[in-house]
Amino acid sequence: MLGPQKWTYFYLYLLLDVYSRCVVGWLLAERESATLAERLLEDAYAKQGLRPGQLTVHADHGAPMVSKPVAHLLADLGVTKTRSRPHVSNDNPYSEAQFKTLKYQPTFPKRFGCHEDALAFCRRFFQWYNNDHYHTGLGLLTPANVHYGTAEEVLRVRHQTLLGAYDKHPERFLNGPPLRQSLPSAVWINPPAPAKEVTRVSLPRRLVSNPLTRSALLEAE
Repeated sequence: MLGPQKWTYFYLYLLLDVYSRCVVGWLLAERESATLAERLLEDAYAKQGLRPGQLTVHADHGAPMVSKPVAHLLADLGVTKTRSRPHVSNDNPYSEAQFKTLKYQPTFPKRFGCHEDALAFCRRFFQWYNNDHYHTGLGLLTPANVHYGTAEEVLRVRHQTLLGAYDKHPERFLNGPPLRQSLPSAVWINPPAPAKEVTRVSLPRRLVSNPLTRSALLEAE
């Protein structure tokens, strides 16, 4: 008679470039560890050729990311860190979308046989995701196109192809000639609040000349 079955849980550490959606680092482990998170961050930082003051890391409140070793590493590397809002599990929609793509991948199994099985799946998945997955959030470019600077050439060739199709069959383009796609200038997780506009009100001369009114106006400014 078999006893109760024991399950092993795997933890996926993932570094995602928000602008390009490119996975720049990942690690699969059987435990949460500040040491592992520190090693992953340091390796990815070196591979990407970053400089102090160039990177901002947005993370949740998980134990590895709030640990002192990781905090000291980020400070040493000149990395700015931001945190998700407390009790908001989906404060980074880009990583949530990436995890959904992973879990809804047709080859994603109900369970993995062992750590090596999970590791082999992740290797195949992230290779496909970065280089072969035409991302709808990137105008059907791959994350690698955007991250490694080939996106503009791809968009140029694509636009020329569409113009050629338009010249041959303009009736198929109901909105007129195709417009050239362009990459966004910036991507935000939590965009800054817009600056409030100051509205100036013209007051009657008799009020402006009043000392009490002038004092109140100066204090308001």
